[in-house]
Amino acid sequence: MALRDVHHRPLKDLRISVTDRCNFRCTYCMPREHFGSDHDFLPRNELLSYEEITFVVDSLMNCGLQKVRLTGGEPLLRRDLTDLVSMLRQAGPELDLAMTTNGALLKNHAESLREAGLDRVTVSLDAVEPETFQAMADTEQVDPEAIFAGIKEAQRAGLTVKVNTVVRKGVNEDQILPLARICLQHNIPLRFIEYMDVGNTNAWKLDEVITGAEIRHIIEGEFGSLKPLPSKEASEVARRYTLESGYEFGFIESVSNPFCGDCSRARLSANGSIYTCLFSSSGNDLKGLLRFGASQNDVQEAIRAIWEQRKDRYSMERTELTGDENKVEMSFIGG
Repeated sequence: MALRDVHHRPLKDLRISVTDRCNFRCTYCMPREHFGSDHDFLPRNELLSYEEITFVVDSLMNCGLQKVRLTGGEPLLRRDLTDLVSMLRQAGPELDLAMTTNGALLKNHAESLREAGLDRVTVSLDAVEPETFQAMADTEQVDPEAIFAGIKEAQRAGLTVKVNTVVRKGVNEDQILPLARICLQHNIPLRFIEYMDVGNTNAWKLDEVITGAEIRHIIEGEFGSLKPLPSKEASEVARRYTLESGYEFGFIESVSNPFCGDCSRARLSANGSIYTCLFSSSGNDLKGLLRFGASQNDVQEAIRAIWEQRKDRYSMERTELTGDENKVEMSFIGG
């Protein structure tokens, strides 16, 4: 039986953070001044085990769950991640099983991930110019060439690949067209994401947002008109547009054009809490339930009770809020 919240939105998509650690310090997600060498990350025994994660997913298989996405932090930092992929594929043979990664480690794992049962990978890439890329990711160890090597290997292995780009005014808007050119050249769907006020550490300002409409105007100036495509499903995150050639761009417009009304996503944090919104201030603990021997029915009923009370519509209500909300960091529950 499908789970539905206060606004009649079903739970169809579970995003699972497998670690709160990352090998980048992206300024809009894990700024180094807040996630430095002295930051206390979760100890291993506080992370959900692969068996516990699979138990939660299995508990939701008869409740309308259709998609599972592995996130982090950086999920490929979690040892033997392919074991989890295999376990999830066995639990849900028909699941749409995806992963979001920064791509730095993808080249070495793409083939084994595909063999384990992963369907899709989304690679976060905010620039093709090395200096801008390294400034935004706050790393000197990786460059865009390494990310594209991972993308190429993922395509060769048979994974469906998309690229996500966060655009921040005054930082990387000059990378919109270079990214569009290279993704179009390699036929990789590119999705632009408006800079969002996720968490409390990235010093978000509204005047640093470049809207989806502004990005489309830039793209049309070089590539010609964009034609909007109908949504494949009501809960689709990206609004899709196509060039005359058939190449597709996506735009995730949480700030200028919110899509809360059809949101069907829940998030499971690395330490085992369920969050009902990317902008949540708190989650509901499942780990305690799991480690006290709960049955799958117990877990299902706990999630049902949480979801049926859900009324989150943060992006639609953003302008009405005070700005003092204490939100969970994106690195803890995934994007």
